[in-house]
Amino acid sequence: MADLRVDLAGVTLRNPIVTASGTFGYGKEYSSLIPLERLGAITVKGVSPFPSAGNPTPRTAEVYGGMLNAIGLQNPGIDAFISHPDYLPFLRSVDCPVFVNIWGRTVEQYAEVASRLEQERKGIAALEINISCPNIKEGGIAFGTDLGQAAKVVSAVRAATSLPLITKLSPNVTRIGDFARCAVDAGSDMISLINTIPGMAIDIETRTFRIANRTGGLSGPGIKPVAVRMVYEARQAVKVPIIGMGGVRTAEDAIEFMMAGANAVGVGTAIFSNPHCLLDIIDGMDAWLDRHGIADVSSIIGVM
Repeated sequence: MADLRVDLAGVTLRNPIVTASGTFGYGKEYSSLIPLERLGAITVKGVSPFPSAGNPTPRTAEVYGGMLNAIGLQNPGIDAFISHPDYLPFLRSVDCPVFVNIWGRTVEQYAEVASRLEQERKGIAALEINISCPNIKEGGIAFGTDLGQAAKVVSAVRAATSLPLITKLSPNVTRIGDFARCAVDAGSDMISLINTIPGMAIDIETRTFRIANRTGGLSGPGIKPVAVRMVYEARQAVKVPIIGMGGVRTAEDAIEFMMAGANAVGVGTAIFSNPHCLLDIIDGMDAWLDRHGIADVSSIIGVM
């Protein structure tokens, strides 16, 4: 068996496979389906300073090559996340690193969540900063599409916590390398990419939008070539660990991301149709490495 362990800025994963935020709930939802301790890491749904009900339904739609979603970052809020037994208390019982995705509508709200989690750091391996959210103080511009705003939010979170930081980059920019460098310069220990790509679907029989929000984030296999390209470009720009994601369904997909420069690989939409795919990918990577006579998965990172 090959050595599947990877190091992410001091966080050791038993294998490179990470659940993508928003696709695995808070871990407990899937705990009766797969052994969580076999995963490299669990990334939970985004947590904000306040409870959020999310967008009206319908909020998801299957489309050719993937799915659209406009969940609206529904979550119980930081207080419930810390105290409710189904959230952080449960995650502390799992033998698997936990990444907590955080978001806010202002720079101060990001820092607030980070500060609260700094005080509750037991069982938290890292924070993932979702910078795809709109900054309500700046007219709704997304933090992740403006270099100045991205730097402000990462810097504020960095000042609020000593936990390792992952910044999740938006794909809705023309020069992803600039945003990767910006996040690292502002204090991020790692980056993850890509988030979903804006899309739309219409029911031509009812002449209605297929999701109530009209537009949503496109994920799934259709976006994989875009994601692989962006991971490759980000790797040219920064030396920190990268978690690559976007359309991963198989071990071959995950290996492709690692060859492009990812240190670990996030799996998201595929979980909805087959939660066991996470274990299949891990086992498939092990078999591929053995078949090619490769003893350590880290040796394929960035070979392109």
